[in-house]
Amino acid sequence: MELTAVVITYNEESNILACLESLSFCDHFVVVDSQSTDRTVELAQGFGATVINQPFLGHVKQKHLAVEQAPTDWVLCLDADERVGETLKQSILDLKAQAQPERWGYELSRRSFHLGRWIKHGGWYPDRGIRLFEKNHGQWAGYDPHDKVEIEGPAGLLEGDLDHYVFTSLQHNVAANNSYSSIMAKDLYTGGKAASLMKLLLKPPFKFFECYVLKAGFLDGIPGLIIAVGAGYSMFLKFAKLWEAHQREP
Repeated sequence: MELTAVVITYNEESNILACLESLSFCDHFVVVDSQSTDRTVELAQGFGATVINQPFLGHVKQKHLAVEQAPTDWVLCLDADERVGETLKQSILDLKAQAQPERWGYELSRRSFHLGRWIKHGGWYPDRGIRLFEKNHGQWAGYDPHDKVEIEGPAGLLEGDLDHYVFTSLQHNVAANNSYSSIMAKDLYTGGKAASLMKLLLKPPFKFFECYVLKAGFLDGIPGLIIAVGAGYSMFLKFAKLWEAHQREP
């Protein structure tokens, strides 16, 4: 099996080399960059990756376009802030050695590092998703920013973790929540959905309860509490922005 590593980027000079180095076992490297203003492109090209400049189309379309640029049928898709761990690397190498894999796609477990520790609860782990797949039998789908890969038939599961250095700081986390809530509110508005007082009152606290209690976020200590509060507030922002969008209608 020949394998192409596919990464989308925007101003990722602090991450791109570590990401690509963790993918060094791949046969080809494709980076689709959204007009970075830092050294992302220079560093990726220096590593030997094929770099394609493409203004951002949205998470799903951008990743779909990136997969189409791969010169091989099998692709491994990562974000620049992710790394392939050693156990996962060996699992992929074992798969590459097979004459024909049993599935058209394989799920990877992802663990995220945030607020000084690996987050193991609150819905953050194992955070499985298909990242390794045969592009003629699978594609990126879902909705922005919650993209996912769908394949023909059931997926396999590879041993090992994909390490995700998700946020550089709490400020980064808050900025991401603000950005993602805007994207989701826009998607709901375009789909004809409406906000209500009940959604604003009930959905945020339930999201907190889900993350902190039902999914045992409390086991992650203070970081688990901060994450759960942030999830609830992000839910509140999503429906508040949806309500605001309807107020702007003529």
